Amino acid sequence: MRSRTTNALFVALLLACAQQSAPAQSGKKALIPPDPAADAQFRAAGFLESHPDIRYRLLGLEEFRNNNHADALRFFKRASFYADKPSQGMVAEMYWSGQGVEKDPVIAYAWMDLAAERGYEGFRGLRERYWKSLSAEERQQALVQGEAIYATYGDAAAKPRLATVLRRERKKVTGSRTGFAGSLKIYVPGPSGSEQIDGSKFYDERFWDVEKYYTWHDSIWMKPRIGKVSVGNIDQVDAASPAPASRIPATAPNTSAPEPETPTRDETELGTREQD
Repeated sequence: MRSRTTNALFVALLLACAQQSAPAQSGKKALIPPDPAADAQFRAAGFLESHPDIRYRLLGLEEFRNNNHADALRFFKRASFYADKPSQGMVAEMYWSGQGVEKDPVIAYAWMDLAAERGYEGFRGLRERYWKSLSAEERQQALVQGEAIYATYGDAAAKPRLATVLRRERKKVTGSRTGFAGSLKIYVPGPSGSEQIDGSKFYDERFWDVEKYYTWHDSIWMKPRIGKVSVGNIDQVDAASPAPASRIPATAPNTSAPEPETPTRDETELGTREQD
């Protein structure tokens, strides 16, 4: 019997967001920056528009929380288009459990293999659980169908897309002058007039330098707590046994793939609701 773990992964995503938003310990340098998507000023200044991976993941989480699973899936796929591994994991779980889409364990495995592409332990554990549940015929189908998914959403295609967006959006303000961001003062509309953001925080290198950006994500997702729901408890997934980085054959990236379409949503409330 195939287990349902989607709710557990959803909880893990919320916990990771809380971890990103937690303040640094007094007197110690934060190992990861606070989550800019949880800061109303950052959102007002256009941070989410400059980071489509986070933007569409948050929209997907919001729709999933409201049981709008079909729309959630579409948002997660769009975030996946920009190399967001947590969103790719959610796409896999939704295909596995049949939430917002017809249940398809073959496609689910391909997406979870993709989510585990960077070696994130929680996604590797789920991937191996999927693999053990597939029949020999389903395994072969997953390897074949996974090639097209990797071509469009794999890091070879998706990382350059996001890097292009980050460079373009940063240059809109900073131009080409290295170090200029630290002297910027960003003004955004507020309830009592314009509010100011320190440019050194908004343009923290970890949010805009592509390699540092992925290092930040790695620090959060390499070993997340992802479990299975069982009588109200969440049990830790067994550590993934030694396995290849991917079972799906390497394929050339599809750099001309169209961006997935998504519903129009008001994003002003994102991050302001209590996450329970």
